[in-house]
Amino acid sequence: MNDPAPPPATPARRLRRLSELPGPRGWPVLGVLPQITPARFHLQMQAWAAEHGRCFRLPMGRHAVLVTADHEAVAQMLRDRPEGFRRTERLEEISLEMGLKPGLFGAHGETWRRQRRMVMAAFDPGHVKAYYPALLRCGQRLLGRWQRAAAAGETIALQPDLMRFTVDAIAGLAFGTDVNTLQSDDDVIQQHLNQIFPKLYRRIIAPLPYWRWFKLPSDRALDAALREVDTAIDGFVAAARRRLAEDPARRAQPRNLLEAMIVAADEPGSGIDDAQVAGNVMTMLLAGEDTTANTLAWAIWFLSTHPAAAARSAAQARAVLDAAGGDLARLTVEQLSGLDFIEAVMHETMRLKPVAPQLPLQALRDTAVGDVAVPAGGVVIALMRHDSIDKAFVPRAQEFLPERWLGEAGLSATAARRVSMPFGAGPRICPGRYLALQEMKLVMLVLLGHFDLRRVATARGEPPAEELKFAMAPVGLDMVLAPRAG
Repeated sequence: MNDPAPPPATPARRLRRLSELPGPRGWPVLGVLPQITPARFHLQMQAWAAEHGRCFRLPMGRHAVLVTADHEAVAQMLRDRPEGFRRTERLEEISLEMGLKPGLFGAHGETWRRQRRMVMAAFDPGHVKAYYPALLRCGQRLLGRWQRAAAAGETIALQPDLMRFTVDAIAGLAFGTDVNTLQSDDDVIQQHLNQIFPKLYRRIIAPLPYWRWFKLPSDRALDAALREVDTAIDGFVAAARRRLAEDPARRAQPRNLLEAMIVAADEPGSGIDDAQVAGNVMTMLLAGEDTTANTLAWAIWFLSTHPAAAARSAAQARAVLDAAGGDLARLTVEQLSGLDFIEAVMHETMRLKPVAPQLPLQALRDTAVGDVAVPAGGVVIALMRHDSIDKAFVPRAQEFLPERWLGEAGLSATAARRVSMPFGAGPRICPGRYLALQEMKLVMLVLLGHFDLRRVATARGEPPAEELKFAMAPVGLDMVLAPRAG
């Protein structure tokens, strides 16, 4: 009896070349750069994806980049870091030119691995729990600030107040420094920080590097801001080293993230110096300020326009606060962690309004993204929101439904988790994600546990516009509060 013939070999998948893809037409040499409106670039990308498909070619300058909105391709790239993809050389070039010290956000290769070990040691759950009292102090100060505004019937500029909270929280939790912008009008460090990310973003996508030939007033202001922030960071590091020297027991039980980073950096063979520690201080200040504050602002606006979700969130916050005797200082980390519906609100907010709606990456080797060949050095821009708000991938995708994250209302969280990646994925997932969620839940507990929302809106009553300034933020949201009824 003859053996059966072997099955035919599966033909190798043909990869498309970048030049074969559709995409918007650009100008000679400059590509689409002159067409880009920096504050709306992510919305322009969404429109191009709607016109040309989930995978298209984007001419930027002398080179074209691949843009993918396919969540599976995005996840593939995120999991293939740091070996297969890195942050772009353009980001590194502009960052170093501005004088930003290299931190975990922009590091790659072995430098990233060394810094990752240091930062992850600092974000160890035991360390984070030890920093909890400092977080509560920031919450109490935010409460006092909003109580004064509510008593006076004042309109609160939402974004600046939330950024005050996040700056104070990061400075206290991460560096053991009480900058206390919430109880003072002296918010100098916040004003300096607010200039850095927007300017970095605009320089990355600028058609011409004009600042290398002449500087506008905004460029000179940036230089001054960077000097002030560097001075503050050097002071944070020096103060932390003094504390460790004066109290050696702190090396076994660091009191804040910076002390934990220095202890990890001082381990034999760590390969970390104070410049890299300072770079990660800068990273925490910048990343921890904008991202958390912007997500909170969007979440508060969503709750103001969804009464049922607001009522359920308020009921949960008030039950937890009442269990703590109405005293924020007695709130335990376990009680804060138990705010499951409020956490679902934050996840749903990040699905619909991710602060990083697009992520540029650069290939370190010849590879493929989906069915497109990407050569070593090729740049790919991942559109992080496209599939998250597409009903083909997430049921009732355009609706704000926090219940989906709890598996309620006939919805499953699985689909949303698969396509929504606000903290990234793979080895380079955000190390501060747990701390960020704790900060968000504390602010929501302060707000909903003590106040009724009277108004959250823009001056003209329209939905807030999305503005991309490296992180994506709502524009012009104000808030009016009343003391909690009942």
